Amino acid sequence: MKISDILSKNKVNLSFEVFPPKSDVALGAVLDTVRDIADLKPAFCSVTYGANGGTSGNTVKIASYIENELNVCALAHLTCVLSSKEDIDEKLQKLKEHNIDNILALRGDIIDEEAFKNKKDLIHSSELMSYIKDNYDFCIGGACYPEGHLESKSKDEDVEYLKLKQDLGADFLTTQMFFDNNIFYNFMYKLRNKNVNIPIIPGIMPVTNVTQLKRIKQLSGAQIPPKFLSIADKFKDDVPAMKQAGIIYACNQIIDLISNGINHIHVYTMNDSDIAKRISDNLSYILEK
Repeated sequence: MKISDILSKNKVNLSFEVFPPKSDVALGAVLDTVRDIADLKPAFCSVTYGANGGTSGNTVKIASYIENELNVCALAHLTCVLSSKEDIDEKLQKLKEHNIDNILALRGDIIDEEAFKNKKDLIHSSELMSYIKDNYDFCIGGACYPEGHLESKSKDEDVEYLKLKQDLGADFLTTQMFFDNNIFYNFMYKLRNKNVNIPIIPGIMPVTNVTQLKRIKQLSGAQIPPKFLSIADKFKDDVPAMKQAGIIYACNQIIDLISNGINHIHVYTMNDSDIAKRISDNLSYILEK
C-alpha cells in the first residue's frame, strides 16, 4: 500500500521509525524489535539508510521483512549524497523487487566534502524526488524542518525549497523532531500560506535519557523548551523515571497534535520497542477513534 493512500483516510494513527544495524551480527535483534513494533499495528514503519548508505543492504532486508513478512506498510529511506543515477537505479530496482512502494528521498549527510563538490547529478533531495517520479511508480516522501534546516539561509528560503519538493513529486513530508508544538503550528501556517498543500507528518521523539539532549541540539538544532529542561534536570539521575517522563511528554505532544486536527504522527523510537508500546498503550482509546 502507498502511504499517500493511508494519509488520505480520516483516521488517527501512529507510524514508527527504526534504523538498521551497522553489521549483520545485530540484524536479528533489530528484526525482533520490528516484530514487536508491528504488533502495535502502526500505519507504517520507516527504515533509515545510514550515513553514505552504509547500512543500505540491511535497509532493504528490514523493509522487506516489514512489508512481506509482517504485512505492515514499509517506508525505505534512500539518500543520493554520493550515489550516481546508476547506483540509485540499482537500489530502486531492488526495492521494487521486494514489493516496497514507499521511499523517503533524502540528500543524506555530507561526509566527504570534496566528493560532494565534484558530484554532477542528483545533488539535492528534490532532484532525487524528480528522478524517481519521472522513472518509477513509488510514493515519495521527503523531510522538512519546522525550525529551519541547519544549512538554510532563512526559514523563508526553507519553505520555498519545500514548495519545490512538492512541485517535483513529493507526496508527503515528515518533520524533523521538535519539542514545542507551537513551532509546528507556526511552520504549518507558513507552508499553507505558500501553497504547500501535501500532507505534513509531525515527527515526535521521546527523549528518555539526558545524554540525548546534547546530540539532538548538535544534529538538528531543535529548541529544548524550559519545561522539558526542568524535567531533564529533575530526573537526570533516575533512569526509569526519566524514561517515563520523556514518554509522557511525547504523549502530551501527540495528544495536543491530535486535538488540533493532526491525524498522522511519526515516532522516532531509537529502536526501542518498549517506547513504542508504552506510547501506543497510553493512547489506546485515542487511536481507536
